Amino acid sequence: MATLDDTALDILFRDARTYYSWADTPVTDADIRRLYDLVALAPTAANSEPARFIFCRSAEARAALADCASDANAPKIHLAPVTVVIGMDMAFYDWLPTLFPHADARSWFAGNDREIKETAFRNSALQGAYLIMAARALGFDCGPMSGFDKAKVDAAFFAGTTFETNFLCSIGHGTAEKLFPRLPRLGFDEAARFA
Repeated sequence: MATLDDTALDILFRDARTYYSWADTPVTDADIRRLYDLVALAPTAANSEPARFIFCRSAEARAALADCASDANAPKIHLAPVTVVIGMDMAFYDWLPTLFPHADARSWFAGNDREIKETAFRNSALQGAYLIMAARALGFDCGPMSGFDKAKVDAAFFAGTTFETNFLCSIGHGTAEKLFPRLPRLGFDEAARFA
């Protein structure tokens, strides 16, 4: 199997940063569709794909989302060309007859609230991470964030659905303004071990 060269690894990991300010360069419909098409190919448990994405690009959508965010995160949402609400469908299992047709996977989840919550959260978070990596691979910068009122985001963007919010991520072309020096990372011996 082929491996990525150092330039690609720099883009995805070593030089990649969390951005807080953004160039005034749009992220187009075609960019977003291309990004989603990559994310959709990545693996999830039982091919469940529980993540649901709202790409907030209009000034109105960004203002509504910023109103749900912490004081520190609201300006980032206003400035970014797009901020994605990465949500999770708590009825994702209804799609399993289509997405995982070779077994009765729907029955593994229907009526099992604990398994539904764990699978939806874990796999939508995984899909959100794929979104970040795909965006970087396509030449965009990312600013993932937590600081927001989940209930407010759910009410503003997912009312009347079976969807809930997981986290937010701004996407665009970042600028060096407000960019911190890279913070320390735990070394292997501090965070991992062989078993």
